[in-house]
Amino acid sequence: MPPKARPKKNLSAMKRARQAVKRNLRNRTVRSTVKTIIKKVETAIASGNREDAGKALTEAVKALNKAVSKGVIHRNTASRNISRLTKKVNALPAAGAA
Repeated sequence: MPPKARPKKNLSAMKRARQAVKRNLRNRTVRSTVKTIIKKVETAIASGNREDAGKALTEAVKALNKAVSKGVIHRNTASRNISRLTKKVNALPAAGAA
C-alpha cells in the first residue's frame, strides 16, 4: 500500500479525503468482481463448453456494463473486453458439432 498522505487542514479537503477512501473501496470491489467474472468466461472457453461459455459471457457483459455505468471503468475498456470475449466464445465449435 502507498504511504498515507499527510493530514489535511482544510475542512473540504478532509471531507474529500474521506470520500476518496470510500470510493476507492467501492471501485476496488467492482473491479475485482468484473475480473472474477471474466476469468469464469475464460475457464469456460478453455474447457471448450460453448453453452457454459455463452452463459458466462452474458453475465460478464452485464457486469462490465454495470461497472461502466458506475464510472469504475471506461466504456471503451468494457467494449474492448466484451468484443474479445465474444470473439473467443464464437470461435468455439457448436455444442452439437463437438
